[in-house]
Amino acid sequence: MTTDAMTTPDERLAPHKPRINLAEFAPDAYKAMIRLDASVRRGIDPTLAELIKICASQINHCAFCLDMHTKDALAAGETVERIVQLSAWEESKHFYTAKEVAALELTEAITVLTDGFVPDEVYARAAEVFDEAELAHVIAAITVINAWNRFGVASRGVPGEYRPAQR
Repeated sequence: MTTDAMTTPDERLAPHKPRINLAEFAPDAYKAMIRLDASVRRGIDPTLAELIKICASQINHCAFCLDMHTKDALAAGETVERIVQLSAWEESKHFYTAKEVAALELTEAITVLTDGFVPDEVYARAAEVFDEAELAHVIAAITVINAWNRFGVASRGVPGEYRPAQR
């Protein structure tokens, strides 16, 4: 037994194999998702977009997207502290702005539709801090990451190898 708290790569389990490459076998759908994602990014703050992506990916258990968007957020200057607190944002609201809290609450409501419709009070709180164009882009960003999560989970994307683009 090692006294080192960190495991070495030799001690780790092997990564799983991906099931299917959607970009290869459904290229039109994949390219459409890329275009949709790009259109949403043009209308939303990049930091907020990454927080939304990480939050939804945590809920959906999409390890590939968590890996990607955590790395993208860090590369864009987001703090480790704020990323770590996302899974408990309701208890650590003081790490986030009013807009970020409203977006995280809306992300949870839209992502977990099995709990029912998006509550009016959740939508109203978001509408208080975002203008209509911003709110539309936030809703679109939440929708897009949920679609990407489903691609990632269904195809079993392998986390760990993603490297953020140089900005």
